[in-house]
Amino acid sequence: MINVPSLISIIVPVYNVENYLAKCLDSLVNQTYQNMEILVVNDGSKDSSERIIQDYAQKFPEKIKAFTKENGGLSDARNFGLDHVAGDYVGFVDSDDYVTETMFEEMLNLALKHQAEMVICNIQKVDEHGNVTQKLTQIPNMPEKIDLESHFSVFSDLSYFACNKLFKKDLFKDKRFKKGIHYEDIQLIPQLLLECKTLAQTQNFHYQYLERTDSISKTHTEKGLDILNAVKDVEVFFQKSQYSTKLKELKNFQILEGIYTFLAYLAFVKDESVFYEMAHQLDVFIQERNINFKDILNYNRFDTNYILSLPLKKKIFYLLFFAGQKKLIRKLM
Repeated sequence: MINVPSLISIIVPVYNVENYLAKCLDSLVNQTYQNMEILVVNDGSKDSSERIIQDYAQKFPEKIKAFTKENGGLSDARNFGLDHVAGDYVGFVDSDDYVTETMFEEMLNLALKHQAEMVICNIQKVDEHGNVTQKLTQIPNMPEKIDLESHFSVFSDLSYFACNKLFKKDLFKDKRFKKGIHYEDIQLIPQLLLECKTLAQTQNFHYQYLERTDSISKTHTEKGLDILNAVKDVEVFFQKSQYSTKLKELKNFQILEGIYTFLAYLAFVKDESVFYEMAHQLDVFIQERNINFKDILNYNRFDTNYILSLPLKKKIFYLLFFAGQKKLIRKLM
C-alpha cells in the first residue's frame, strides 16, 4: 500500500492588505512541505489585494485557490475557507503576517509522529523591517508530546491564537468561528482543544506576527465584553466535554481569559461610562463564579505566579481594580 502524503490546507483571509499580502503568500508557496493548498479568501477588499491574489493564482495554480466574497469579517472569511478545504490538516495565516519556510513541514511531522490532533509553535512579533520586537513562547517546560489527560494545565495556560497551530480537519466537523464578534479565537479554539487527547509542540518561532505602523489604533469599546461572552461559551462546552471534572483548570481559564485578558482590554477604554459598565460586568462575572481575591492573586501560569510576572504598570492597574479603586484608576488613566 502506497502512503499518500497528507494534504495541508492553509486559509488566508484577506481584507485591504495590499502592502503585506505578497510577503505572506511568498512565505506559503515557498514552504519546504509542498503538498499544500492555500485558500486565499478575499473578504471584500477595496484596495489592490484582489489583483495580487490573481497574480499568485496564475503563477501557482497548483497551490493557490482564490475566492472572492462580500465582506463579512474575519470569522466569516475563515468559515468560508473551512467550507472549501480538502486537506487532512488545516492552518490559518493572517494576510499581514508570514511564516518560516519549514513551519508546516515540522508541524505536520509532529502531528503524524505523535498522532496529535493539534500542533502548536511559538510566535514572534516583528516590525515592518523584520526586526523581532517580542518573543511569545507558548508552552514552556512541557514535552514535545503533551497528553492532555495528564497535562491538562495546558488548557488554562495556553494562548488561544488560531494562527500558530495546525489542526486535524476533523476538529472542525461541526464547529466554526462565531461571526460578528471580537475575540473569536478565545471562543472557538478552547472548544477544539477540549476535543483533543494529544497535543504536540515545537519551540521554534515559526509564526511571524507583524506589528503594523499604518494600522489605526484600535478603539476600545464595549465590544470588549465579547471576551466574557467567549469564556461563557467555552464554559458551556466544557461541561459536556471529556474533561468536565477538571474544575481547577476551568477556574484558571476563567481567571486568565475572563479576568486578566478582559482587564488588559479594559485598561484602554477611554469612555468613562463604558469603563464603569464593563467593570460592573466583570464584577458580576467574578461573583457568579465564586472567584475570590486569593484565587486571582494565586493564579499560576506555567508554574509561575502570573501577576508577579507582569510589568509594574499592569500590576498596579490590576491590584487597584481588585481592591475596588476604580475611581483612582480613572484618574491615573
